[in-house]
Amino acid sequence: MKAMILAAGKGTRVRPLTHEMPKPMIPILGKPVMEYLIELLARHNFRQIMINTSHLPHKIENYFGDGQRLGVEIGYSFEGHIEEGEVVPVALGSAGGMKRIHEFGGFFDATTLVICGDALVDIDLGAALAEHRQKGALCSLIAKEVPREAVSSYGVVVADEDGQIISFQEKPTVEEARSNLVNTAIYIFEPEVLDLIPSGRFFDIGSDLFPLLLQEKVPFFAQRHDFHWIDIGKVSDYWSVVQRVMKREVAGIHIHGTQIRRGLWVGLNARIGWNGTRIEGPVHVGSGSLVEEGSEIIGPAWIGHGCRVESGSRIVRSVVFEHTRVAGEFDEQIVCGRYCVDKNGIAVEKSASSGWQWGDARNRPIRRAA
Repeated sequence: MKAMILAAGKGTRVRPLTHEMPKPMIPILGKPVMEYLIELLARHNFRQIMINTSHLPHKIENYFGDGQRLGVEIGYSFEGHIEEGEVVPVALGSAGGMKRIHEFGGFFDATTLVICGDALVDIDLGAALAEHRQKGALCSLIAKEVPREAVSSYGVVVADEDGQIISFQEKPTVEEARSNLVNTAIYIFEPEVLDLIPSGRFFDIGSDLFPLLLQEKVPFFAQRHDFHWIDIGKVSDYWSVVQRVMKREVAGIHIHGTQIRRGLWVGLNARIGWNGTRIEGPVHVGSGSLVEEGSEIIGPAWIGHGCRVESGSRIVRSVVFEHTRVAGEFDEQIVCGRYCVDKNGIAVEKSASSGWQWGDARNRPIRRAA
C-alpha cells in the first residue's frame, strides 16, 4: 500500500527549533518524530512512501535514505531549486505537492494515505482503510474530539450523523465552534481526487482542496477513532510531549538505553561523576555524554548523546539536544544549537547569553561569567 508524508513546511510556529532542522526531524527521545510515523506505516503494511521536502531537504533525505533499514521504500519530491549553491525552498502547498508527485510519475494510482510528518499517532490504519472503503468515500479525514475549550487551536470539522462532512471552521472561538471534532491531518484519498487539484501552483489541502470537495459534493467523510494523537504545533507542545513520553504516558514509545538506577537510563559509554551529584528521574543521559560531579538533574529530563553537563549545573525538566555543553541552571527549557528556549517558546540566542552558559560540547570549554 502507498502513503505520502507531508514534510515541506518551514515549521514557523516551532522556531527557533526549526532554524536548523525541518519540523519532522525534531527528536522525541533521540529519534525524529517522522521516524515514528514511518514505523507506524510499516506495521500496517504501507511499503511505498513518498515524502515531499522543501525546507532543509538534505536533513530528511540523508537520514532516511531509501527507507530500507525501516522496511519500506521511500521516494522524495523536492519543492524548490538551487541558486548560487544555496537551496531555495518553494513549497507548493500540501495538495500542490501531491499533484506534482502524481504528474511526474503517477504515484497516486490507488487508494493512498496522506499524513503530516510532525505528530505522534498510534491509529489503527487498517480500520481506517476499511471504513473508507465501506462508505465508498473518495476522501476520508481522520478526526479527533478535543476538549471544547481547546477548539480554537485547531481546524474544526462539522459532520452529520453518518460522518459526511458538511463544513469546516478554522480555529473558531469556543463560542463560535459548531463541533469539538478537529482535523488531525491524516487523510485517505482515491485517485479521482487528484483530478481536482490544479497544476503548477500553490494549493493547500485544508484551505483549497477541501472546500472544492464540498462544492463538488463528492463522498467526503470524517472518521472517529480511539487513538493517541499528539500534535507538535508549537514549542510548548514539543516540551509537553517530551515530558509525557519521559513519564511513560504515551503508549508504544520506550526510553532507550540501560536503566542503571530507578528512573535513570544511560546510553553506551556515558559517564556520571557521582560525588555530590543528584539525579531524580525520569532522566536519560545519552551515549558518550558526561555529567560532571556536583551536578543536579531533575526529571523528566532528556540529555542527548555527546553532551557535557558541567559541575554545578542544574537541569530541571528540560531537553538538551545532542553535542551540547551546559553550565548553569536550566529550568523547563530546551537547549538546541545556538538557542535556549523556555517551555513557552521564548528563545535567547547563545551570543546574547551572559557567561556563555551553553555551547557545542565539541568546542573548547565554556567561559563562565565573572
